[in-house]
Amino acid sequence: MDKNIFEEERYLKAQKRVKEIKGFYGHLFWYVFVNVSWLLIVIFLNEERSFFDYGFWGMGYGLIPNVIFWGLGLFIHWFVVFGRHLTLSKRWEERKIKEFMDKENNTKF
Repeated sequence: MDKNIFEEERYLKAQKRVKEIKGFYGHLFWYVFVNVSWLLIVIFLNEERSFFDYGFWGMGYGLIPNVIFWGLGLFIHWFVVFGRHLTLSKRWEERKIKEFMDKENNTKF
């Protein structure tokens, strides 16, 4: 295989990974921004009513399902981007064993 083709494939794979990570952080930003904004609106613009006077899907309680369900979607997005590397596979075990052995060798000297 030509070296340039191999380098181009590595570059495209790294570029795709960066886009996935950037997409997750964009999702996280909007999750925090929207929910904090909604909370501030509920608190400051509805002084005469209690936070929970609107019913479960209303202004106050509506924030709770939004945080829960959007948060679940955000967790799934996180897992797709970062979690797939957290599996405790045989390869992971071998990497950890090597890491501990290297660490032990480095601390003795």
